Amino acid sequence: MLVTTSCSGIRENGVESRALPRNPTRSVRIGSVTIGGGNPIAVQSMTATHTQDIAATVGQIRDLVAAGADVIRVAVDSKKDAEALAEISKQVEANLAVDLQENYRMAELVAPYVSKIRYNPGHLYHHEREKPWQEKVRYLADIAGQSDCAMRVGVNCGSVDPDKKERYDAHDSISPMLESALEHCAFLDSLGFTRFAVSLKDSDPRNVIEVNKRFAAERPDVPLHLGVTEAGMPPDGIIKTRIAFEQLISRGIGDTIRVSLTVPNSRKSEEIAAGRKILDDIAAGRVRSVVDYGLQSLNIISCPSCSRVENEAFIDLAAAVKEMTAYAKDYAITIAVMGCRVNGPGETDDADLGLWCGPNHVNLKRGPEEVGAYTYDTILPKLKAELDALIAAKS
Repeated sequence: MLVTTSCSGIRENGVESRALPRNPTRSVRIGSVTIGGGNPIAVQSMTATHTQDIAATVGQIRDLVAAGADVIRVAVDSKKDAEALAEISKQVEANLAVDLQENYRMAELVAPYVSKIRYNPGHLYHHEREKPWQEKVRYLADIAGQSDCAMRVGVNCGSVDPDKKERYDAHDSISPMLESALEHCAFLDSLGFTRFAVSLKDSDPRNVIEVNKRFAAERPDVPLHLGVTEAGMPPDGIIKTRIAFEQLISRGIGDTIRVSLTVPNSRKSEEIAAGRKILDDIAAGRVRSVVDYGLQSLNIISCPSCSRVENEAFIDLAAAVKEMTAYAKDYAITIAVMGCRVNGPGETDDADLGLWCGPNHVNLKRGPEEVGAYTYDTILPKLKAELDALIAAKS
């Protein structure tokens, strides 16, 4: 069932809106913002500064708030990050969310300072592997409840629960994501914890559209956070994201969004501006046709810059890859450029050629196969050689 409401559910900046359907999701409060339940679609971003650099992180949060961010996510990977977050929270007025990685136990250190906790079901198995995931989620729900926090179940194409992946064909990336999300929703419901949203993200807009449509059909009550992960640099990253958002929001699917862009820290607020522009255009009926990504064209994906990036040369490298590979624009080849070791190794598996960046070296992959690790100064010729070989094989 869909509930039709005015698109006043989209923050419009003065644009005349049209009536659009909205899934009847339940309301979930995140600090001063409430998503779902017909409330305005919230726009999110994530800090790209190192969390322990308190001054820089506070400055970026303030910039994002000034740009209109409703929720801002901060990565916490260590106790020192958690200590920094405690101080950061005192200096800003923002609805902060925390991004938990492998160590789910960090939740109790950060929950008092944020409005939302995001965990990835696929990362729960990394820490305390002998414990069942249900015990870990019960702990997270208890911490969130005690600290007045919402939660997000963040399912990502590159880090799906291994048990789920084993049950499906290797080419089926959607079903494992969907099963994982539905399973965690059912378990949280069984605990009586309903203050949560879900995200199902992929770097391919087609997969984002399909997996979110399937989830919304099964659980129209659960608010969805929409995003295309590793969308890349503007304008390509905005176009890919726009495609997914147009097809989902126009069907009533989506309660909060993020446009993930590879941009320098000083330009991070462009994510907010891009998100609001897309929402305004959908509200006004300015909707583009879906781009057919099956055409014979080069596809470069790159992750958004965030605090997990260990060398900011990654951003320059992503731009250089785009420039260097322009000659291959008419070939159906996907190149992925990832900025960290957390998601990079897994999320480059499905690309024809993948780069994931460490502090001093860039790891080059051919599909899931490791080719080698090269310095930032020497990676481009190696990438070009691999690209030329792929082109020759297709010719």
